[in-house]
Amino acid sequence: MAKASQTFGEWPLKRLLTEVIGSGPKSADDMSHDQAREAFQRILAGEPEDTTLGAFWLANRWKRNNPEELSAYTDVMREESVVTAEPDCDPVDCGANYDGKDTSAILGVGAGIVAAAAGTPVVVHSGDYVPSQKATAYKHVLDELGIRTELEPEESADMVDKTGFGFYYQPAFNPGVDDLFERRDEMGVRTFVNTIETVANPANADVHLGSFYHLAFAKKLTDLIKQSDRLDYSRAIFFQGMEGYDDIRPGYTKVAEWDEAGADGDESFEDYEIETAEYGMAMERDDLAVDDVAADSAAITEAVLAGERDDHFADAIALNGAFRMYARQDVDSLEAGLEQAREVIADGSAQAVLEELQAY
Repeated sequence: MAKASQTFGEWPLKRLLTEVIGSGPKSADDMSHDQAREAFQRILAGEPEDTTLGAFWLANRWKRNNPEELSAYTDVMREESVVTAEPDCDPVDCGANYDGKDTSAILGVGAGIVAAAAGTPVVVHSGDYVPSQKATAYKHVLDELGIRTELEPEESADMVDKTGFGFYYQPAFNPGVDDLFERRDEMGVRTFVNTIETVANPANADVHLGSFYHLAFAKKLTDLIKQSDRLDYSRAIFFQGMEGYDDIRPGYTKVAEWDEAGADGDESFEDYEIETAEYGMAMERDDLAVDDVAADSAAITEAVLAGERDDHFADAIALNGAFRMYARQDVDSLEAGLEQAREVIADGSAQAVLEELQAY
């Protein structure tokens, strides 16, 4: 039910379905910024009836949201749901695919800790078995490592300031979206909420690192950032992550890099490829597969950070750590980042960060 004191405009979801977006993927119109804002305000207030809400989400999926609609949804989320807590440092914001992974190891925890040990603070955020995939996410690997995850936002900010690595838990920093869990779960498919929650930016970071399935979607996300009134990213890097996550794929990975002010002071957007073989890493996707994603990812992370593994997982964690350093422009190249990543593993600095997190 809508909050008693809340009033809306003239566009309930049923009217938007009938007059704007509900006629199918080819004939539907896009919503205006104000219409999309009102729609998500109504959703967060719990106003729409379940059938109407499901139809609205599905109509958005059919017609595909444009950046104007997505930026409107994002701004409402930031205004009415997201609780921010900004650390003193300026971390890289890693907004992974919230639905998690099914088959390959989650390397972002190890990569983030390696980057933190090298001087690049990193923030990650996720929920707990978020629809529709409801697979293993950051939280579950951190739980297996004995690191606290059910933190209030201020605790998360303190964590990153004290250790260089911080985790923000969605039910605490984005309660309005978390309240939609059951209704999203009943959909059985992803909705636009799966897109916007990855750019919630609870730490108010300047740099975002995220993933995409197709290059056109990466461009749509950078346009979302540019059109948003509530996101302050000045730089974003998106890439075709493994299982949609923020882990570089073995072999070939497409990357899109956006800067609000590039080297010449003007906005820049470029795309390029990363080939893991160019960094001496002859691995395939199957080489990073695991049986129990949460438990195996945690065990692999501990072993790599302790310097006890010298295999494909160690290479992948080092490369992904280097990519976080590069995203924040703490290194000029992935090669330089890789050198630093391997140094902090070899000298015990990365393991020390893990132990600080476990003691937090």
